[in-house]
Amino acid sequence: MHLTPVFRLFIGSLLLCALPLRAADEALAREARAAMERATAFMRGIATEGGYLWRYSLDLKERAGENTATATQIWVQPPGTPAMGLAFLRAHEATGDARYLDAARAAADALAIGQLESGGWDYLVEFDPKLAAAWYRKSDVGKISAADAAKRKNTTTFDDDNTQSALRLLLAVADATKDSRDPRDGRIREARDYALKKLLEAQRPNGGWPQRWSGVPVDPAEYPVQPARMPKDYAREHPKPNYNGYYTLNDNTHRDCVMTLLDAAKRLGRPEFRAAALKGGDFLILAQLPEPQPSWAQQYNAQLEPAWARAFEPPCVCSNEAGGAMRLLIDLHLETGDAKFLAPLPRAIAWFKRSEISPGVWARMYEIGTNTPIYGDRDGKIKYRVEDLSPERQTGYSWQGSYGLPAVFSYYDEVKSAGRDAILAKRQAAETKAKTPAARAARAKALEPRVRAIIESLDAQGRWVGPAGRKANGPQITTTTFIANLRTLADYLEAAR
Repeated sequence: MHLTPVFRLFIGSLLLCALPLRAADEALAREARAAMERATAFMRGIATEGGYLWRYSLDLKERAGENTATATQIWVQPPGTPAMGLAFLRAHEATGDARYLDAARAAADALAIGQLESGGWDYLVEFDPKLAAAWYRKSDVGKISAADAAKRKNTTTFDDDNTQSALRLLLAVADATKDSRDPRDGRIREARDYALKKLLEAQRPNGGWPQRWSGVPVDPAEYPVQPARMPKDYAREHPKPNYNGYYTLNDNTHRDCVMTLLDAAKRLGRPEFRAAALKGGDFLILAQLPEPQPSWAQQYNAQLEPAWARAFEPPCVCSNEAGGAMRLLIDLHLETGDAKFLAPLPRAIAWFKRSEISPGVWARMYEIGTNTPIYGDRDGKIKYRVEDLSPERQTGYSWQGSYGLPAVFSYYDEVKSAGRDAILAKRQAAETKAKTPAARAARAKALEPRVRAIIESLDAQGRWVGPAGRKANGPQITTTTFIANLRTLADYLEAAR
């Protein structure tokens, strides 16, 4: 093809302009990789047996998960060890660098070591040999007497995505290390399989899970499969119940169990995990409260009645947790195509629309029967105004808000109007488009300012230091910041390559 001198000059000028941009992109990618490597090396240097807490003072003398912790402890509840492990896996996926896979493996192995005989995890894992004897771990089975075992802590915690997040990390690491003969990978696979077995055993006949579980199967007769009902009468002050066995929607406890089992079913090809997850959807259908308040409760007793939990959590009809329940039901409809999962939503949405306390705002809790907004305090007494709460409870708990409900309503409307097939096709098209060179380049460009800020904020020791949190004194090294930054850098490298 013949090019005129002017056109050749034009092409040459474009190339000259493009070269510095490409060099700059490559330089930023190198800096991003270097920052990831330094930050990971630092965090691994302060890890305990491969696991992590939530925050550390700069001199490492103060350490904490949700509560104050020691140098021999790691935290399970996000953003603890499982969340850190999944961030390392994301870095490995984006870079192919084995050091991140090894960091994820170390985190998963720390959890495998701390797994309880009941199949799950407490909020923390203790590695001091003497202090660790307070827990009855899976590794203790057959090594201690029944009398000794009975004295030890053995409570699997499903609350706060605790056991579920640990199990998801084990699933992901086992998937990434298939056929490995590393002894750690053997422990991880064994812990994964045991945790899944126990998660199925913990599921109640109606498809729900308790907030916490000791590993002892319940009598099915005590947990009937029946629709939710309103209690004929209930204590107006906190009766201090043991609510460990209650069905719990609070903190997305139930949703996390369902989604973890779906993840397991897809990774392992095991139909029993999918069946258990869908049974969890059946539970939500049963748990919808009757008219005229067809929403959900935060927690239910064995008779599927709203019940007291903590002193500031009275029996009620709730909005925040109901939003999570509705979103999960829509997700399960898209997963299965079964219309039964959508059936509860029109009644619930109608209740929400007549229960606003101001446009787009709901109370978290509504009184059973009267539908009046109610609030709770540590004195165990029901209040009717936020102003009547103690100052600590006015700000220490979410009492009013939109709770993402308008987005849930829109999600339902979109699925109903477009249909499942169209929604799934739209998602597939979006995923395909996101992988195109043009889309990746646009994403990389959009991430550049944030990537530069993250790189610049890394200090000479490889630390991302942030401001003190509500419970901390002075600047802190936090897993929340590390996870967010590592994921952003990984996203950039994946988009830029």
